[in-house]
Amino acid sequence: MATIKKFTDSPQNGEPSIDMLTDRNLNAILEKEQLHQSDSTRSQRFAAHVAAFGGTMTFVWIHVVIFTLWIAYNTSPWVAFHPDPLPFTFLNFAVSIEAIFLSAFILISQNQDARMDKQRSHLDLQINLLTEQGNTQMLKILRSIADKVGADFEEHPDMELMEQATQPDRLLDQIKKATVG
Repeated sequence: MATIKKFTDSPQNGEPSIDMLTDRNLNAILEKEQLHQSDSTRSQRFAAHVAAFGGTMTFVWIHVVIFTLWIAYNTSPWVAFHPDPLPFTFLNFAVSIEAIFLSAFILISQNQDARMDKQRSHLDLQINLLTEQGNTQMLKILRSIADKVGADFEEHPDMELMEQATQPDRLLDQIKKATVG
């Protein structure tokens, strides 16, 4: 399990540093990911480990060595008995079975990752909506302050529109219409 290095440098003026804020956010995300991993079943964790190993060069080199030795042994003129002569039927069978299981492990692992990615997407959406709502409120407050102090400013033509609350359902409908023929 990965761990995030905590910044132990105390700020000079007693104020939190950006590193401390980032550290807090990273640790919160890491805790959620570790919780997600601990919620997965033993077989899901096994599938994730197999899929992770299957995507390494070590995995490739092991197969290169095994296949080379297998082919060399079964084509060698110095060996009296070849258990799997050309066209290497047993080797093809073994590789096919391995491919079936490896692809199943990869799909299980990808499904787990997809669930985590979906949660991250929902988190991103919520943070973006909260940020947008905060920005909308700030625009209203700035307009109110400008009105109170009598500030004369050239109004941006879209300012009133920007002060309106975003309606995610309407935006999704617009996106759907624009992206679906």
